[in-house]
Amino acid sequence: MQVLLKSISDTITKVTISADAKDLAVMKKHVVEKLAPRVKMPGFRAGKVPMELVEKQLDVNTLQAEVLDEAVNHYYGDAMAEKNLRPVGQPKVELTKYVPFTELEFTAEVEVLGKVVLPDYKNIKVEKPAVKVTKKDIDEVLGRLQTQLAEYVEVERAAKGGDRATIDFDGKDAKGEPIANASGKEYPLALGSNTFIPGFEDNVIGLKKGETKEFTIPFPKDYGVKALQGKKVTFTVTVSKVEETKVVPVDDGFAAKVGPFKTVDELKADIEKQLTIERERQAQQEFENQIIKALIAKAKLMLPESLLNEQIDIVDNEFKQNLAYRGETFQEYLEASGQTEEAYREKELKPAAEDRLKAGLVLSEIAEAEKLTVTPEELEIRMQIMKGQYTDAKMQEELDKPEARRDIASRLVTEKTIAKLVGYATK
Repeated sequence: MQVLLKSISDTITKVTISADAKDLAVMKKHVVEKLAPRVKMPGFRAGKVPMELVEKQLDVNTLQAEVLDEAVNHYYGDAMAEKNLRPVGQPKVELTKYVPFTELEFTAEVEVLGKVVLPDYKNIKVEKPAVKVTKKDIDEVLGRLQTQLAEYVEVERAAKGGDRATIDFDGKDAKGEPIANASGKEYPLALGSNTFIPGFEDNVIGLKKGETKEFTIPFPKDYGVKALQGKKVTFTVTVSKVEETKVVPVDDGFAAKVGPFKTVDELKADIEKQLTIERERQAQQEFENQIIKALIAKAKLMLPESLLNEQIDIVDNEFKQNLAYRGETFQEYLEASGQTEEAYREKELKPAAEDRLKAGLVLSEIAEAEKLTVTPEELEIRMQIMKGQYTDAKMQEELDKPEARRDIASRLVTEKTIAKLVGYATK
């Protein structure tokens, strides 16, 4: 077998493969052996017919076609391995010459993973975010706990700051059209919590049970939804209940209600501990992300178009699922963000998909350079841990599939690679 390569682009290669009579004789022998069980001859048991007789019984056109198919598949795979090519899709195969059992030549144009040029990853330094928990942080948690344990007593007076008002509200634009996610029913609004846009809660203060008020206020200029920034909205609010908030004082009795604590000091110490653990986890995650960002910024690689499009579709699907969980449609998101679907794909999806794909390829290359692998014992331990977390029968069945094991093994290698990079970054 002879193999010649021609680069069409950074990610597309044309391979010309040729085989002679000696090569094809091996393929022919293999095909005859494969077809032998189908041949039946008087005086011989099934599968026991001599190979030279089997060949004579086979239709010549069938044999030629089978040998051709076998040879193309076999030599294509051998060529990929010989030239260290990593195909990412099905090849476009063109037969250029075939003399049955004597000569074969064909081309295969295939998209491949190009060369990944790694930076000096052992010397990439990233500063890990500092973790600090202040008295203010602890007091904020205590405040939220007070709100959770607060008692609410319905009153027949006008609402004031600190009360909880149960409201129905609708928001409309200047044309009288409803605005997405600007309406609600039986919503318990804590007055003074500043959970709504500025000015909203001020307009509810002073209303009594059963009263309705219409008012117009603008969304902040830095509001998260671009299409609503600075936009004036007319709200109609109806109050169905006003409740006075009875806040529980922060004392030892309060600590005992929150958990197994005898004193407020014990509660505060536990809050500080939990906040520290969570912030350290977040800091570690951010630290690892910054290392990966630094790597992909300095690495040199070309992304195959098919892989990129596949990754774009994955990111798109994940994003739309998250929208659905939040009760928002994709069309509502486009309208709220003031962009077209094409702009969304180009400005949001594509950069996210590129970064994710680059990170995967770079980490895979580093894992290979570092000779990082997963032992059967490590994989089995992780599989058992996951099966313990997901007790649903359907999920257990999914975890038993070979592709699930491969995916989890890949994750383990990624974890080892990131741990190795963290080690280098903190030396």
